[in-house]
Amino acid sequence: MLELGSGFAFVGRQYRLEVNGDEFFIDLLFYHIRLKCYVVVELKATAFKPEHAGQLNFYLAAVDAQIKAEEDNPTIGLLLCKTQNRLVAEYALSGIDKPIGVAEYELVRALPDQLLTNLPTVEQLENELLDWQNDQQLSGFSG
Repeated sequence: MLELGSGFAFVGRQYRLEVNGDEFFIDLLFYHIRLKCYVVVELKATAFKPEHAGQLNFYLAAVDAQIKAEEDNPTIGLLLCKTQNRLVAEYALSGIDKPIGVAEYELVRALPDQLLTNLPTVEQLENELLDWQNDQQLSGFSG
């Protein structure tokens, strides 16, 4: 994923977080210059599962606690799955107060207008995910 659109700066792939001695790796970490916030992207080659939302919420909390500066806005999460079920995604995200989008399902009513106009479209993200998956298959990576 070289370019998600205007305002995104690439921070890292498999970005390492350490939490109380345990290591965790964010698939892709970006910083959005206009929104002044980090964007965590998790890529799943499987169908959406409720535990994916918990993992992403954990990463958002860790980035906010360890990386984000005081003047930065809260971190945004994007979870891109091979397939997803709207109702399962809605239930999984119902108690989470951070902005998270899942594949085609976006909590549009929960996202401020500023986020909607500055984030890439679902179609753009899906195309980038397909390109990334193809690159990984060509390079033999299966993570």
